[in-house]
Amino acid sequence: MSLSSLPGSSSSTSHPLEPYGWDAGWEAEFAPYEAEGLLAGRVVRVDRGQCDVVTADGPLRADTAFVTPHDPLRVVCTGDWVAVEPGGNPRYVRTCLPRRTAFVRSTSSQRSEGQILAANVDHAVIAVSLAVELDLGRIERFLALAWESGAQPVVVLTKADLVPDPVTLSYLVQDVETTAPGVAVVPVSSLGGEGLDTLAAIVGGGTSVLLGQSGAGKSTLANALLGEDVMDVRATRDVDGKGRHTTTTRNLLALPGGGVLIDTPGLRGVGLWDAETGVGQVFSEIAELAERCRFHDCAHEAEPGCAVLAAVDTGELPERRLQSYRKLQRENQRIVAKTDARLRAEIRKDWKRKGAMGKAAMEAKRGVHWRA
Repeated sequence: MSLSSLPGSSSSTSHPLEPYGWDAGWEAEFAPYEAEGLLAGRVVRVDRGQCDVVTADGPLRADTAFVTPHDPLRVVCTGDWVAVEPGGNPRYVRTCLPRRTAFVRSTSSQRSEGQILAANVDHAVIAVSLAVELDLGRIERFLALAWESGAQPVVVLTKADLVPDPVTLSYLVQDVETTAPGVAVVPVSSLGGEGLDTLAAIVGGGTSVLLGQSGAGKSTLANALLGEDVMDVRATRDVDGKGRHTTTTRNLLALPGGGVLIDTPGLRGVGLWDAETGVGQVFSEIAELAERCRFHDCAHEAEPGCAVLAAVDTGELPERRLQSYRKLQRENQRIVAKTDARLRAEIRKDWKRKGAMGKAAMEAKRGVHWRA
């Protein structure tokens, strides 16, 4: 019996899990486990080795002991589609279906581990509060992780009601659009409702994960999209616009207008995790300029004929963008090098080459002075 024929389904294309993102592709992936009599479900919350799963038979609690691997990136995560035992006490998750996308950041530990925040996400909604000064570098960091995950980023400027002057608001939007090429930037007021229709149309298809710092207004925004106060909301501090961690776990919620939303706790640290492609996507204009550099391996530091540095000199490329690009590239390279011995060797070789070049340049300079 296929999932679409389970009780509660009105037709062959409608069934209880459809509001949570179930489609023909997931049904095909699940077919071998269905033959074993297992239940399909989506993880809506994970907490201390157990998870809440929504299934065609209703919500249930399951233990993740059978699928707890040594790799932290393969643990059961909010947004995963899983195969669950149909009965038993306790019930167990038997396996996770292969993920289509995964939003991953590096942890603050010294073990160079990645932490998966959400799985099978179509849109990464980055909430940025207009109650404080825009941190464009942090936005770029979120965008790099979002692009790397395989999701389409969206930047939401929350608390737009605190910027009543439309001209000032338009300049702020323009600043973020310059920082986020190819990304929709939506100013929203959860209290007044401005911009909510636009955002609801974006997240109405597929699964969206809501990301941002504490105090960015994520829970208020989630409540506005849900049409009811599901998420707890606390006031932010007047001194810096920041708030406490209102959301303490990642929660998956079906939106009334269609689509699925994963709300997450505020993220103080957003470290890159093997995000070379994402960084390149965020700074796509630098990649385009680099094609015009004299040398194909130009580092855009002091090389002659560097089109990137020339663009900085003319004002075509803001120097802040180049500095941010360099910073994220270096950080990502360090993270990857910790787990890639070959890359570590290449980095050491590059350091030695640059050191030798610097030494040669210094000796040549001294020789000129000596002859003079």
